[in-house]
Amino acid sequence: MKKLPVFTLGIEEEYQIIDPETRDLRSHLSKIVDGAKILLNEQVKAEMHQSVVEVGTNICKNVKEAECEIKFLRTKIVELADKQGLIVGGAGTHPFSKWQDQPITDDPRYHNIINELQDAARSNLIFGMHCHVGIENREIGLQLINQACYFLPHIFALSTNSPFWECRQTGYKSYRTKVFDKFPRTGLPEYFDSLSSYDNFLETLVKTNCIDNPKKIWWDLRLHPFYDTIEFRICDMSLTVEETMCIVSIIQAVVAKLYRINSQNMSFNIYRLALIKENKFRAARYGIEGQMIDFGLQKEVETRMLILELLDFIEDVVDELGSREHINFAHQILKNGTGADKQLAVFEKTKDLTKVVDFITSEFTKGL
Repeated sequence: MKKLPVFTLGIEEEYQIIDPETRDLRSHLSKIVDGAKILLNEQVKAEMHQSVVEVGTNICKNVKEAECEIKFLRTKIVELADKQGLIVGGAGTHPFSKWQDQPITDDPRYHNIINELQDAARSNLIFGMHCHVGIENREIGLQLINQACYFLPHIFALSTNSPFWECRQTGYKSYRTKVFDKFPRTGLPEYFDSLSSYDNFLETLVKTNCIDNPKKIWWDLRLHPFYDTIEFRICDMSLTVEETMCIVSIIQAVVAKLYRINSQNMSFNIYRLALIKENKFRAARYGIEGQMIDFGLQKEVETRMLILELLDFIEDVVDELGSREHINFAHQILKNGTGADKQLAVFEKTKDLTKVVDFITSEFTKGL
C-alpha cells in the first residue's frame, strides 16, 4: 500500500485566566501575553476578551511533536500566570463568569468586530481548540473537507466541555457552540463542487464588503485562507493534554484515511448538510451520552457506537501516523465521560460552581 504523505499538525488552544480567590475570569492586562512573547514569539496572543490567552504550536510533523509543544505551552502559561497571582483552566465556557463583566482587549481588530457584531461579539466569551492538518494543495483540501464534514459531530461529541453558562446548567454538553451560533458564517461548512466555485464565493463576500478577509469565515471546518491546511474549529477547549491529543490524533487520522481512499480513486459518501446538522445538534445537546443518526441505516444509533465505528474506519492509518496510543485514549473518554460529563459530576456532588472551576484548573495541569 502506498505510503501516506506527512500530514503536519498545528494546534491552537484558548485558555481561561482565573482569579484563584473568586474563581472568576480575570483580566491579565496583557502581562501574560507580553511575558510569553519574550519566550514564545508569535506562539501566544491576546484574544477579544482580556481574560483569554490563545496559544499555537509550531508546525509539527507528528502527534508526538505536537504533544510536546502543547505540554510546553501549557506549562509556560501556567508559570506566567502564577507570577501575576493567577491560575489557568481549560473548558469551552466558564461556569459562572458573565461576559458583561469582562473587559475587551484594546486592539483595532477587535474594535472592528464589535462595531460590526455588537453584543453578539461582546458575549462571545468562549474557548475552543482548533487543529490544522497540512495538505498537498487547496484542491485536495476542498475534497477532503466535503467528505470529512460527516465526521464532525462524532469528533465534536468527544470534545464537549461546556455545560454551564453564567451560573446556569444549560442542559447542553457544549453550550459554547450555541453562543458562537450568533456569529455570521459559522457552523458546518458549505459544500463546494470545485475550488473555483469556492474562490468565487470568497471573492463575492470580499467585493460586497461582507468580509474584509477570508479569515472571517468561521466555519467548523475550513480551508485556511493563507496556508495549505484544513482547519477543524468545532471542538471545545479540552480539560487535559491527553484529551486534546486524542482528538487531534483522530482528526489527523480521518484526513489521512480520506486521502488514502481518494488516492485509490474512491471517495467517502457526501451527505446532506441538513442531516449532518441534526447530528451536530445531538452532539452539542447530549455529548457521547445520546444517539446520532446512522445515515446509511437511516436510524438512530448510540453515539458511542458511531464513535467506535469511526475508530474502526481509521484503524489502518493509525500505526503509520504513530498515534495509536493517543487514539486509544478515546476508549477512556467513552468509559469515563467527556469534560462536560466530569464537570457535571463535580457539580452534582458539590452543588458549588467554584468547585467546578477548581476541577477545571486542576485538570489543566494534569500530565504536565
